Amino acid sequence: MTKFNQQNFLGFIFLVILVLGLIAPFTFLPLPQSMPEEESVTPKKAKKAKKIIKVIKTVEQPLHKVNLPDFAKIRDVKEKKRRFFAFIKPAVEVENKKILTLRTEVERLIAQLTLEQPFSKEEHTLVSSLSKKYKVSKKFSLLRQLYELQLKIDIIPLALVLVQAANESAWGTSRFARIGLNFFGVWCYREGCGMVPGSRNTGAKHEVAAYSSISLGVARYLHNINTNGAYAVFRSIRGQLREQNQPLAPEILATGLVRYSERGIDYVLELTDMIRHNQHYFALYNK
Repeated sequence: MTKFNQQNFLGFIFLVILVLGLIAPFTFLPLPQSMPEEESVTPKKAKKAKKIIKVIKTVEQPLHKVNLPDFAKIRDVKEKKRRFFAFIKPAVEVENKKILTLRTEVERLIAQLTLEQPFSKEEHTLVSSLSKKYKVSKKFSLLRQLYELQLKIDIIPLALVLVQAANESAWGTSRFARIGLNFFGVWCYREGCGMVPGSRNTGAKHEVAAYSSISLGVARYLHNINTNGAYAVFRSIRGQLREQNQPLAPEILATGLVRYSERGIDYVLELTDMIRHNQHYFALYNK
């Protein structure tokens, strides 16, 4: 090899060594750990990974201890009607009988006063107590108090009570019937007196009354019809039928319940239609 070629070769070798010396420290450094690839998420894994929030519905417990039939499970319409009417009927008859007994006593007192026979202390106390209960002004004369009591202390025909109960409670399946034995949608105004309606307007404070027995619910309904100013027309119609010795026809009396529902006259027409379509059941009761 010539001197020139040797020098060139040695220069090339030196250059290679220099380059290797510069890169060698980096060549043997440990490689950084690679970032793990994102795990692919299958639908099954996603379901497990996703936090599942279960909405647990609170079952509203009855506010009574009555063994109430599960009317919602009765699929046969005729059977449901029969059982519903049979369930409500005894309480209506008992409460109407109590009212008639009290009405007879009021009529006796009217006759006694008309004959100018004095009242005993107990009889005065009775009139005072009834006037308070039935919202009759004590400013009225004694005779007028008694006539007002006679107008208010009277029965409501069984057929009308039964169809109202069916209408207002959706044949015993409504929340208010099941939880509070309120088959007539009667309201109360003391906090905690019943059940808060789900659709109650903001600011409203009424509740749907709850009762401990069917008899109590029926009694409160009858008392409401007999005392509430909204049903003065109903009581007036009933009073006129009594004066004319006419039967208390449920279809006629239903016309006095226009203010019982926001539906007004449509509600009355619905009640009268229900009375006509269920005459068979009421006829059985009257036998």
